[in-house]
Amino acid sequence: MRKPELAAVIADKADLTKEKANQVLNAILDSITGALDKDTVTLVGFGTFEKRHRGARTGKNPQTGEPVKIKASNTVAFKPGKNLRDSVNAPAKPAKKGK
Repeated sequence: MRKPELAAVIADKADLTKEKANQVLNAILDSITGALDKDTVTLVGFGTFEKRHRGARTGKNPQTGEPVKIKASNTVAFKPGKNLRDSVNAPAKPAKKGK
């Protein structure tokens, strides 16, 4: 699912216009992004976003095999919450038979 599709689902479930739902989705994503500079973001039952630091390291160029220095950087990690894990690992529901 891509962002426009997610906005359409939000619009349908929250009885909003697609434009308003897109504004809400952008506000949520901007808030999470801004908060990650200072802290972790926990959505209880869904999961936790956190900023992690990757140290400098030596990699390998796959074409030549030569060593390559990779600079230190920050990245975002996501740890799913119990409710999300349980729903993903739940057995698949059988398809309904149409009449």
